[in-house]
Amino acid sequence: MADTRLRVWVSQPLFGDIVGRLREHFDVVETARVGKHSPQDIAHALAGCDGALVTLNDPIGAAEVANAPRLRAIANVGVGYNNLDVSALTAAGVVVTNTPDVLTETTADFGFALMMAAARRITEAERWLRDGQWRQWSFETLLGSDLHGATLGILGMGRIGQGIARRASGFRMRVRYHNRSRLPADVERDCRAEYVDLDTLLSSADHLVLVLPYSPAVHHLIDATALAKMKPTATLTNIARGGIVDEDALAEALASGRLAAAGLDVYEGEPAVNPRLLALRNVVLTPHIASGSLATRRAMVTLAVDNLIAALGHGPDAGRPPTPVNADALAARDAKTGLKRGA
Repeated sequence: MADTRLRVWVSQPLFGDIVGRLREHFDVVETARVGKHSPQDIAHALAGCDGALVTLNDPIGAAEVANAPRLRAIANVGVGYNNLDVSALTAAGVVVTNTPDVLTETTADFGFALMMAAARRITEAERWLRDGQWRQWSFETLLGSDLHGATLGILGMGRIGQGIARRASGFRMRVRYHNRSRLPADVERDCRAEYVDLDTLLSSADHLVLVLPYSPAVHHLIDATALAKMKPTATLTNIARGGIVDEDALAEALASGRLAAAGLDVYEGEPAVNPRLLALRNVVLTPHIASGSLATRRAMVTLAVDNLIAALGHGPDAGRPPTPVNADALAARDAKTGLKRGA
């Protein structure tokens, strides 16, 4: 009898014991090595598949799914999904899922740590010491800026932004935020946060943290004009997406002393990093690891696997993936194909 099992593609090596759960329901095609696939490779991989488990390394849009008539679901391992053209995938009847919540606290931890490292010049100090520059103690060596009692600005007050705000209370920081919409009063009280307009946020923050989702509307939102509104003693921390910041403008502000320091975990052309940033001493650079604890990364893959199994009509949540981005796409596709779900 012909094999009627659905086929799924796993685009990057992940945790084998977790991904192995897919084999209970599907034929699984796994990628052996971490890498960035070409659009042609992605299109070829998806052509004969019903679902895919992908990461931020894998951009997928209309061209990549044009010859994938069976494709019904893409589970993205990450809370952000700007690697996916959700509108094009929805039009193609492909449900998209992501992995929010499970990485909130870990990412907030890292964002606060990155902000502290930039403010207190920690990585700069370590390089200076390792290079043999510390020959005697000096009262004015590597003076940084305080966090305690300072004003923290948070641009993007979702789950992660709120997590950072809660951590700030232990440092007695004044928290201000700007968001697309103001938070309910009880959430503001819990976060001890004050809503302000964007210009006020930029001009008043001693430490500004970016945690907003990327979209074309916020591309280079932090540009030369925005940076000019910030205090020259301020720091900027970005754990959102690289395209939100004009990196050349940021490099110029850091090099000229217009901005004191920055901490960056994301980059517009990653994994390539703007060489002007690499040359600066007053920027802390990390390789997109804000969610990178073992427990959290395992939780992310677990949720992505749960999403894919459910989106393809299997398991206890058949037809109801836990965290859909475009839930209407699955219903539309099933209505069109007459799919009957089953465990």
